[in-house]
This record gives sequence, structure tokens and C-alpha cells, in this order.
Amino acid sequence: MGYPAIDLDGAVVLITGGGRGIGRATGAAFAARGARVCLADLDLPVAHEAAREIDAYAFGVDVTSRASFTQCVDEVVARVGAIDVLVNNAGVMPLGGFLDEADALSATTLDVNVWGLIHGMRIVVPAMVERGGGHVVNVASMAGKMPVPGMAVYNASKFAALGLSLAVRAELAATGVSVSAVLPSAVRTGLASGVPLGHGMPTVDPEDVARAIVRSVHSRRAEIPVPGYLRMFDLVNALVPEPVFRLGRRLLDDARALTSVDHDARAEYEQRVADQAAIRAIRQAEEEHS
Repeated sequence: MGYPAIDLDGAVVLITGGGRGIGRATGAAFAARGARVCLADLDLPVAHEAAREIDAYAFGVDVTSRASFTQCVDEVVARVGAIDVLVNNAGVMPLGGFLDEADALSATTLDVNVWGLIHGMRIVVPAMVERGGGHVVNVASMAGKMPVPGMAVYNASKFAALGLSLAVRAELAATGVSVSAVLPSAVRTGLASGVPLGHGMPTVDPEDVARAIVRSVHSRRAEIPVPGYLRMFDLVNALVPEPVFRLGRRLLDDARALTSVDHDARAEYEQRVADQAAIRAIRQAEEEHS
């Protein structure tokens, strides 16, 4: 169906995980189109730094907390205006063997990568429906289609993100509000630090993903792989026999996230995820006792 057009010049765009990587690049891309960009991040100082660079607004948010997300949205609406575009971008990507991963780390991955999308849509979309238009972009991953050793729970979260996006899109089809899932391949950001990229693995920059997110406001496509040629993956996966597919994956060393990670190079990112998990645990305890 057709959706009401959104003029990005003056549109209010809220981006979670906006302080770094894809979120920061997406904020810059929307700002270049004249949008009023709101960067929301658990790390508020980093969000402020990014906002100063691209002339945007900065807000604090813990996407795993409905109360925190609600407060963030209320502040955005009061300070900037009604939200026209929501980009659910915040995400974490722990790496390692499935049987070795701590339950708390798995829970953080699911809370951020799945519940972050659920909270964002449930809090922001009702006002869009009431106005008869709006657009949501959920940043998923090609890992939501292709299982990768060493990323099992992350895979689960991105499979969930894609399924959630498509189902909510179908539910909202008659409301004028669209939902697009953007599925990047490996992206050169902190999430992939310490992982050997390239060598046959499609790899993109945050700016490539940002351009796809901005284009989605006009195309309103349901699924948007980055790079675009990966839209052929479903057909290839359906037609190529599994033994041949497995051979191809081995030749590309698809287990590198399990066997070839430089944990020293990844230490800063892993510590940041651990810190986020601790912050969320404290917030959850406070909310339970409030």
C-alpha cells in the first residue's frame, strides 16, 4: 500500500544508540536532509558529543526500560516535537561460544536487541497512528537470516527483530504507519572490533547503512539488506543444497567470530557492554522497589 509522504526537511527523527557507529552516521545523514535529529543513548555524554557535531539534540535512554524509554520520548516531544521517524538502532553483539556465554550477557542481548524495539514501537507508534502517518526503522542484521557460529544469542535476537518488524508492519498496514527492517552485513563499527572482516564476507561502513535508513523513509520497503545485492540471499538459500552451502560458508570462514577474535582489540567494547549490563541491573532493581 501507499503511505503518507514524510518531508524530511523539518521532520523529527529519534535514533536510539545515536552516540556511536550506525546511529551517529544516521543522525548525520538525516541532519543533512534538514531533519530535526534526536540522538538517544545510554551513554549521554557520547550522545551530547555527537549532537554537537551534527547540530542535533541529545537525550539519555535505556531502551531495555519502558519507563526510561517513555521519559525519553516525552522529553523529545516536549522539546522538539512529535516524532515522525523512529530509528530503533541500539544494539549489542557479544561474541563467543553459546555454552560458555553467561546468562546475564544473553539476557542483555535480548533485552537491548529485542525489547528495545518492542518498547520503542509501543511507546512511539500510537501517536503516529493517531496522526495517520509515520515511519519506524528497526536496525536488524543479515544475522537475522544467516546463523553464525559464535553469535548464537545475537542471531536469535536478530531473527526476532526481523520477525517482529514484519509482523508489526502487517498489523499497521492500514494505519499509514510503516515499519522497515534494515539488515546490514558486517559493519565497520565497535560491535565488530577484533573480528577479521573481509575475506569474502560482505562488509560495509556505517554511512552505507545510514543511507539505506534514510532511503527507507521514501521507499518504505519491508526488508532492506545492506549491501543491496544480499536481497538474493533468500533465493540462494532456498535453491542451493545444504552441503554446498556449508562448504561455501567454511570457505568464507564463517566461524571466525568463534575462532579468530582478537579479544585484546575487542576489550573496550566488551567492557562497555558489561558496564551497560550493570547499569541496567541497577535500574531494574530501582524500578522493582519504587
